[in-house]
Amino acid sequence: MTEILRLQEEDFDIGALLSKTRDKADGAQLVFVGCVRDDGLEALEIEAFVPVAETDLQRIADECREKFGVRAVHIIHRYGHLKVGENIVIIIVCSAHRGEGYEASRYAIERLKELVPVWKQEIVNGKKGNWVEVH
Repeated sequence: MTEILRLQEEDFDIGALLSKTRDKADGAQLVFVGCVRDDGLEALEIEAFVPVAETDLQRIADECREKFGVRAVHIIHRYGHLKVGENIVIIIVCSAHRGEGYEASRYAIERLKELVPVWKQEIVNGKKGNWVEVH
């Protein structure tokens, strides 16, 4: 199965993704889901430079496989208008053992924030703030 590495506006189905990405060789599937938290804001507006971002997601998956020996890394990052409680990103790491899966999962989210061209704008009390790079 090919890795799922993409940016999209629509939400993702976590259960369906887990089923679709599981393999008999996997002893672990590590899942990280980032969502819009309620810390005084109403929503986020997220933008991305999609062609470059998707190339960067492939690079992150490649690095995780090389560094940690995991079988696969799947990453979906959303863009558009996202309200509090909505999903922003999912990372699924498939590996033989949990240890390397946890390491690869942490590496993937940190690398995503460092490398991938994604920006957010906070919306508070109906007012839009400045655009900032996602960190």
